[in-house]
Amino acid sequence: MKDIYQGWELPYFNKAKNFREYQFSLTKEYIRGSVAEVGPGHGVNLERYYKYASKVFLFEPSNNLYNILKKKFKQNNIKIYKKYFNSLDANIKKKYNTIIYLDVLEHINNDTHEIAKAYKSLIKNGHLIINVPAFSYLYSQFDLDIGHIKRYNKKDFQIIAKKIKGKIILIKYYDSIGYFLSLISKLLYQKKYRNNFKLKILLWDKMIIISKLIDFLTMNLFGKSLLVIIKK
Repeated sequence: MKDIYQGWELPYFNKAKNFREYQFSLTKEYIRGSVAEVGPGHGVNLERYYKYASKVFLFEPSNNLYNILKKKFKQNNIKIYKKYFNSLDANIKKKYNTIIYLDVLEHINNDTHEIAKAYKSLIKNGHLIINVPAFSYLYSQFDLDIGHIKRYNKKDFQIIAKKIKGKIILIKYYDSIGYFLSLISKLLYQKKYRNNFKLKILLWDKMIIISKLIDFLTMNLFGKSLLVIIKK
C-alpha cells in the first residue's frame, strides 16, 4: 500500500456484512491473544475479532486511514502504528499469537519479505491469517485502480511457505458467486465497472448464502478469494 491510497472502495465493501461474516467464520478459531492486523482500513474486521484478542496492534501506512482509526478506536489495549509491519524498528521485540492480512498483501511489492517478517514475529504455534484476491486471470481494471499488484493462487503460497519454513494448515478458495461476478465484470464491464457500484456490491453480498452452498458442493474448487492459514 502507498500513502496515496485513499481506499475509495472500502465504504462499499465495509457494508458487505454477509461476506464479512462468512470470512470471519473461516478465521475466528485462529484468532487469540496478542493480535496484529496489517492494513486494517476502517477497522471493520477488528469489530468482529476484538473480543477474541487480549491486545490488538494495528499497522496502517495510509495517512487517511490511520487518522480514521485513531479517532475510532481509543481503547487502552489497541495500539495503532502508521507504518508497514515490516518497517518496524528492529529493537521492537513484540511477539504475536496471530497476525492478520485481510486483502492487504496484494498491495505490497515484496510480499515474501513482508510475510517472512511477520512469521518471525509469531510466537510458537502462532498463526498467520492471509486473505487475498484469487486467480491472476481475473486481474482487471478494478484491481489496477485500487493498487492491487497481483492476484494469487495456491501455488504462490506453497512457495512462500517453503521459503519461510512455515506450515500451511488451511488453504482454500471461497466465494464462488464473487468469482463469477468478477469474471463477468472483467469480460463485459472492464471500463465501466464503477457504474452502479454500490448496487453491485449490495447484490453480491445478498448472494453470499448461495456462495456458501456452491463452495461446499464444489469443495472450494474456486472462488473470488483465497484464504491461507500458516502455523509456526
